[in-house]
Amino acid sequence: MTEKELIEFWKKSAENDYKSAVVLFKGKQYHNALFFCHLTIEKMLKSVFIKKKHNAPPWIHDLEKLAKVSSVSLVPADMKEDLSEITTFNIQARYEDEKFTFYKKATEGFTIKYMKKTKEILLWLKKL
Repeated sequence: MTEKELIEFWKKSAENDYKSAVVLFKGKQYHNALFFCHLTIEKMLKSVFIKKKHNAPPWIHDLEKLAKVSSVSLVPADMKEDLSEITTFNIQARYEDEKFTFYKKATEGFTIKYMKKTKEILLWLKKL
């Protein structure tokens, strides 16, 4: 794939993952919706990494670190905190010893909050 095709691949995959998060939310699968929110931002950051660095993105899932190595300066400042929280969704949704606690944390209200934040970050990253 060309660099342009790779960027589009990651962007499209991020958009599809956000659509999946919406479907999961509607099905009251809040913990899974939040996991897909993480994937959405991770993939969009990887598209930004390719665009800015002209190289393959690193195999990391920490959104703050990924933003940093992608040379993304996050404005407004609260996005850094959001990325830190959303990063936890990747771990908590995957590993059995974390799932039960995360399942209880992933209420409808909590999920709505982070679905909105994910959409905001996604739209912001698309502008880069």
